[in-house]
Amino acid sequence: MAEMIIESPDEVVAFLKAQHNLIEDMFDEVLHASNPEAREEPFVKLRQLLAVHETAEEMIVHPRVRRETDSGDDIVDARLKEEHEAKELLAQIEKLDITSQEFVGELTKLREAVLDHAAHEESEEFPVLQRNLDTDDLERMGSAVRAAEAIAPTRPHPGVESAKLNFALGPFASMLDRARDLIGHALG
Repeated sequence: MAEMIIESPDEVVAFLKAQHNLIEDMFDEVLHASNPEAREEPFVKLRQLLAVHETAEEMIVHPRVRRETDSGDDIVDARLKEEHEAKELLAQIEKLDITSQEFVGELTKLREAVLDHAAHEESEEFPVLQRNLDTDDLERMGSAVRAAEAIAPTRPHPGVESAKLNFALGPFASMLDRARDLIGHALG
């Protein structure tokens, strides 16, 4: 079973690429579960990783890409639009019966959108960082991304895609999400 905590490189681009690979594996784990009820636990882990991963990118990576290149605004605005759409779809998927074919179909759509989004980040955003930052800066960003993930919300929050909104609303949303996660886990 895929685990959310992975041994990862210090440098931000390598760290995020490793998470992209883990996310792909986690989608496959949910979609290929041995039975419909077995989807729940890996889906919760996937949802949590998607939420913290995107929040960290919105807080740390996107603002830096905006500053590092003249085309940064266009690159980041396109990624934020994709992230918003994915959060909306994920929020809708959370409401579905996990044992239904509708869940499988919608999760398959989300998988394709997320993998497409990751490919865009890897081909458009990450090269900007690698061209313009030295190893020390990339490692500092890696530390910042891990810190942001540690305090990020664990559920999708469509409409909260900017660094400012994540800094302002993220801690409150994170506290509520983590409480919901604990209560849900305790209730089974």
